[in-house]
Amino acid sequence: MSSPSRLGVGIIGAGEVFQVCHGPCLLLLSHLFKIESICDLSAKTVDHCAAKFFVPHKTTTPQEVIDHPNVEVVFILTSDDSHAPLALASLKAGKNVFIEKPVSLSLPSVQSIIDAEKDAPGGARVFVGYMRRYAPSYLQAFKREIATIPKILYARVRDFSGPNAQFVNQSGTFQVKNADHPPSATKERNTRLAALFAEAFPNQEITDEMKRYCCFLGSLGSHDISLMRETLGFPEKVDGVSVNDPFYSAIMTFRNQDGSTYSTTYESGIDEIPIFDAHIAVYGAKKRVTIKYDSPYVKGLPIYVEVEELNEQGEIQRRTMVSSYEDAYTAELQELHEAFAHGKTIKTTVEDAKQDLQIYDMMYKRWGVN
Repeated sequence: MSSPSRLGVGIIGAGEVFQVCHGPCLLLLSHLFKIESICDLSAKTVDHCAAKFFVPHKTTTPQEVIDHPNVEVVFILTSDDSHAPLALASLKAGKNVFIEKPVSLSLPSVQSIIDAEKDAPGGARVFVGYMRRYAPSYLQAFKREIATIPKILYARVRDFSGPNAQFVNQSGTFQVKNADHPPSATKERNTRLAALFAEAFPNQEITDEMKRYCCFLGSLGSHDISLMRETLGFPEKVDGVSVNDPFYSAIMTFRNQDGSTYSTTYESGIDEIPIFDAHIAVYGAKKRVTIKYDSPYVKGLPIYVEVEELNEQGEIQRRTMVSSYEDAYTAELQELHEAFAHGKTIKTTVEDAKQDLQIYDMMYKRWGVN
């Protein structure tokens, strides 16, 4: 007999992030979750994933997942453009929702989810998938060490990810990609994207460069901007941006509790070198603290926290900490279970995620659009 707190999960979007990250974690957390239904635009992908992950119901129609009687939590793992409409449909049906970041690409679409959540039957809620913010080394060692810096002088937020395929191919998850999408799918996706771009850049002629910038911030950028917010707070202003696809950067001003200001550099991009360089470094007068994330596509890689400081003898001292080898996706899903099975407060809400979009908007304005 299954546990009364075991949650029935419905998957919409059975692509890379499901096959490599969420699917394996949900199987290993089978005492907490049971995948009841799965959907993808590709019938071949649905067939493959239903068999591989032992899912009893499969479909190419998202509403069938949402309406499935055994589904209590809908996982939205689709392309960014469809996040908001699928979230609205799920909330309308009274189903709790997990949305992979980014929630969406425009502030109005994010606000529509916030409004729908307020009126959702049964108090259904939304949990946003910022897994790096649930990593044990971030919550424990990094936050503990940052708290001992009385005044931040400078910070750096970096994410140079390299080609994902290199890591995925070595992940041991044997992902499949199929192209048997219905002919209308691309047109519908482009229509949704065009509407989101029009909301992100209102009353403007939207260039390809603007589209790339918007999609980049939503994809890779949302990891780092969200993590930056939890670590440092919300920036007072964006002082400058550099938009040179495939690399993007910005410099922002933050304020310490004593009223003093400091700068933070955000830099991110994707090249063809398979080295995953994602970190946040915080500099104080007598201490530097850095957290280093590795690729999430290989399960169990450690997340290191490194400290450099002078000891009591005036010597340079370096310490390295790993709070846990538990991967961030597993930690995140356990938090999700606590929220939806036991009513725990959600940290990564849609209201929280909205702040990312507000920072993107500040970056667009500094760039000279909006």
